[in-house]
Amino acid sequence: MNNQGINHYLESAVKSSEWHKEYLDKMRKCRFDTIAVHGVYSMQEALDFNQGSIIEPIYMSTSQSYRDSDEMEAALSYQIPTWCYSRIANPSIYYLEGVLALLEGYNTGVETGCVATSSGMAAIQSAVDPFLAIDPKNPDQKMNFVATCQVYGGTFQQFAIRKNMERNIEWRKVVNSNDISEWESKIDDNTRFIYGELPSNPAQAFFDIRKVAELAHKYALPAIFDSTVATPALLRPIEYGADIVVQSVTKSLFASGFGICGAVISRKNITSKFGSDEMKADFAGYLKLLPNRDNGPNISPMNAILALNDIRTLRSRMDMVSRSTQTVSRFLESHKHIERVDYLGLESHFLHKLASRYLYLVDSEYDELYRNKVNRYGHLMSFLIKGNVTDTRNVFDGLQRIWRATDLGRIKSVATIPAISTHQQQGEEARKMAGIPSNLIRLCVGAEHPDDIIADLSQALEVMDGKKYAVTAPDFSAGGASSARIRR
Repeated sequence: MNNQGINHYLESAVKSSEWHKEYLDKMRKCRFDTIAVHGVYSMQEALDFNQGSIIEPIYMSTSQSYRDSDEMEAALSYQIPTWCYSRIANPSIYYLEGVLALLEGYNTGVETGCVATSSGMAAIQSAVDPFLAIDPKNPDQKMNFVATCQVYGGTFQQFAIRKNMERNIEWRKVVNSNDISEWESKIDDNTRFIYGELPSNPAQAFFDIRKVAELAHKYALPAIFDSTVATPALLRPIEYGADIVVQSVTKSLFASGFGICGAVISRKNITSKFGSDEMKADFAGYLKLLPNRDNGPNISPMNAILALNDIRTLRSRMDMVSRSTQTVSRFLESHKHIERVDYLGLESHFLHKLASRYLYLVDSEYDELYRNKVNRYGHLMSFLIKGNVTDTRNVFDGLQRIWRATDLGRIKSVATIPAISTHQQQGEEARKMAGIPSNLIRLCVGAEHPDDIIADLSQALEVMDGKKYAVTAPDFSAGGASSARIRR
């Protein structure tokens, strides 16, 4: 084998990058649904490298072979594009990252990048840790970050325990995220980033994205937002100034529930007074090639392709489940045994008008069904039982069609009691601060017909009238639940 010289590979990489840039520019001009279906996988790539496969192949190989030492040297010094090792990069993972970057940046006029991770929690850690690095010139400097207290329970634990308690990095909690003055009051010279989750899980907190991003930039801080519940089909925070978006892809993006996945999507040239120029120029690329290379929170190629397949129908699916959730929330709002319904789509919700400025079905103005921009509020909601903890658990236990699980975003409807599940570990005081009482049930509406979801809720709520709900399954009491699951 004759070595072709390192310049040969560098020149080839330039030509490839130029072609790829042209292809991405063409894709950015397509509608949201077209991007979701095709992503960054081109017909040219299919014909040249993948036997003409019209669907992105699953590359399960851990590593890539090189033609000679020159190509290996150029690749592993990051001078040319490379798959090298799947902890760093892999074609299947690249297909997922490419489509997520395009969807989050859709119609924003902003160039975006993405790095996929093994879970949503890995995505959060990847997004925030680079801003919490110790300055060697000032190793004793105190650091803090400002973030809403209405966050997913796992996020709360990462911030409160892993950051605040174990590393002594102060989490300055914003209780009323809709009060911009409260955000600003928490910021000082040692603040490293601003972080918010919206709509929040499960209490549906929401804030003015544009104002919070502008505030972060006023102090030269990055604005990082978790937009898992909305997905880019309903909200793209980068459009309103966000620097970095976190997605727990596991949820609504990955509706089938076949795998775990997270993603960090960033604009190019983020705002931050901390970090290197390289990091700020391409934050997602920096994560992929440096910190995440070394820390290893990579996703598997199989999960990447499974997630990619669910994303193809994201817009129409989020439209359907949002409309169903609207119907279900109205039913619950008028029910005699319901104290309150938290759903941003209800006009009675105090944040409805604010949320309506941001949450809408992408491209609905080009849809034959609508011909106008229409609001959609997602498929996560919560409701409070008009009773005590026992009443709440009795209603919850009465569900027969809606699954009891600590999950959301599934194609099937799923419910949980956050106080005893997703938010249990953060404690009663912190749950009170975040607006998560013990009589709250979180419901994520799936793709079933809303009439059937309402029927299940209705019969479960009858326990409040003293009725016993029907037992629809045999009792495997001899061996308990675990025994029932292994019997045939």
